[in-house]
Amino acid sequence: MKEVSRRNQLEEVLDLKPLGAAIAIGFGAIGPGIGIGLLAGKALEALGRNPEAVGPIQQNMILGLAFAEAIAIYALVIAILILFV
Repeated sequence: MKEVSRRNQLEEVLDLKPLGAAIAIGFGAIGPGIGIGLLAGKALEALGRNPEAVGPIQQNMILGLAFAEAIAIYALVIAILILFV
């Protein structure tokens, strides 16, 4: 009887893995999505005020985008680990 109960618990946990992965990638993508949107908007505002500063603004924007996107990639890795491990 105890073995059947344990098997049912394991099946319930395995059934919830896709939900956990979806929540992980969902919450993990909200922050970078907002951050990338704000960063691009502010960069375009700065370019509108000072078009001669294209080089430094573009470099800083690309660096910020890379850091923000790294967070989303980490969330994707965690979601994949939840699904397959």
